[in-house]
Amino acid sequence: MAASHFFLLALVSSVVLVVLSPTGTLAQTPATPAPSPAGPLNFTGILAKGGQYTTFIHLLTVETQVAKQIDNQINTSTEGLTVFAPTDNAFNNLKAGTLNSLTTEKQVQLLLYHVLPKFYSLQSLVTVSNPVRTQANYGLNFTGLANTNQVNVSTGLVETLVNNALYEKSPLAVYQVDKVLIPPELFEAPAPSGSPPTTSTGSSGSSNSTTTAKSPTSAQNTDSGASGLKLMSPLVVGVVATCMGMLIF
Repeated sequence: MAASHFFLLALVSSVVLVVLSPTGTLAQTPATPAPSPAGPLNFTGILAKGGQYTTFIHLLTVETQVAKQIDNQINTSTEGLTVFAPTDNAFNNLKAGTLNSLTTEKQVQLLLYHVLPKFYSLQSLVTVSNPVRTQANYGLNFTGLANTNQVNVSTGLVETLVNNALYEKSPLAVYQVDKVLIPPELFEAPAPSGSPPTTSTGSSGSSNSTTTAKSPTSAQNTDSGASGLKLMSPLVVGVVATCMGMLIF
């Protein structure tokens, strides 16, 4: 009987050891699957999710190929990118015909003016050194608002608040802006082509004008004097004849 109890005790102990053993079949739990690598960032997908960037997306994908350039840089650059995305209302507030007046090359420059070749958090924009170079090589200026995390962006022609982060995780930051950022260098009037110096033209014109003006005046004066003599000659002859007649008689 004691041997039976001993056998049962040994059997139970063996089962318990197997269950509790780290290598035991019952103690093993399914391994947690490793997270799959994150796919490449889709810049236009982020904009589309925002729901109010139709014009910006159209310019990036249809009118130009800037969207592909941005996607490529996001996924290959070590510095990252920062993009300021104008809303549809921002484009609607532009002067009529502004976009249509731009060549494709200038549209590309306008879009790249909204892109910084580095990832900036909103807080880092508050203290950044101005001007900050854009992908279009024109500068932007940032001014932090006192006691807030808000920052204004200025082009020299346009100033607006950077007030909403659509995406802010390295290597990409996308911020909403309510105005299209207009670079002065892209929209300033071209310098006039070379023309004759004003002084030379003025002197020549003045000299010609004086000569022309004096000529008719001088001619008129000469004609008037000749006419006077012609009118006076018969009168003088008459007076002389009368005097001679009186002397004779």
